[in-house]
Amino acid sequence: MKANYDPHNIFAKILRGELPCYRLYEDENFLVILDIAPVNPGHALVIPKVEAVLVGELDAQTAGQLLQVGQRVGEAVRKVSPRCEGVNFWIADGASAGQEVPHVHLHVIPRFSGDGFGWKSGPQNRQPQDAARQTALADALRKAL
Repeated sequence: MKANYDPHNIFAKILRGELPCYRLYEDENFLVILDIAPVNPGHALVIPKVEAVLVGELDAQTAGQLLQVGQRVGEAVRKVSPRCEGVNFWIADGASAGQEVPHVHLHVIPRFSGDGFGWKSGPQNRQPQDAARQTALADALRKAL
């Protein structure tokens, strides 16, 4: 178990069978359920069966499989969800990024024009940056990678 993992979070309880859910798919590594407060009908969650809060706590294979399962769910959502014109794949990686349940999970959200859901940017977001700042940041990120 990861040091900061809370085994009493709602997804841990669902994975242990302590809470009900609308199961869509399950294998040895993942559980896929409907979101109980969906953005749009068909909004699903892909939940890895490992105790991890952040994506960086997943091994590379599990992280890759997370998106592979999400891709399958996205294809199903496009086929059966009402008014599905597109799909958002969303992971909130940490509380400051909007993560509400401290267990890694991928949202697969059916979208359609005018559904009212979207990303909100503040006045400091999406602003062009000066070349020196971008160069320094790019250099630091390259070194970190």
